[in-house]
Amino acid sequence: MATASIDTTSARGTHAAQRLREEIIAWFTTVRSSGQPDTVPVWFLWDGATVLIYSQPEQGKLRNIARNPRVSLVLDNTHGGGDVVRIEGTAEVVTGHPLATDLPDYIAKYADGIQRIGHDPSGFAKLYSVTIRVTPTRIHY
Repeated sequence: MATASIDTTSARGTHAAQRLREEIIAWFTTVRSSGQPDTVPVWFLWDGATVLIYSQPEQGKLRNIARNPRVSLVLDNTHGGGDVVRIEGTAEVVTGHPLATDLPDYIAKYADGIQRIGHDPSGFAKLYSVTIRVTPTRIHY
């Protein structure tokens, strides 16, 4: 499948890219073995081409991705439906990927949230030790 990208030469594309960098929560949808979509809130990092998500081991989303890598990611804040950014893509669990503590941009983005849930960055990285990479096949904005 072809990889999708955002046209950052347009005002709308620039805005969508900014939201992907700055929004804190995205809704991540995988597909259960029954075919039922399963949507959960996630923290994420957009690198301009792919999305990184850290997960705890043994989560349903990981089993779902192993069976069916087709996923979607939708930003949390839609301003009444007029500012949706939605990514369709394929997800993979990346073995050997650096932990969250090795990605300064991730730690900076989520420092307050990590503290709010009672962890320091290293404790968070140990607990959320599985990396998911989403490669967009289509981006709607």
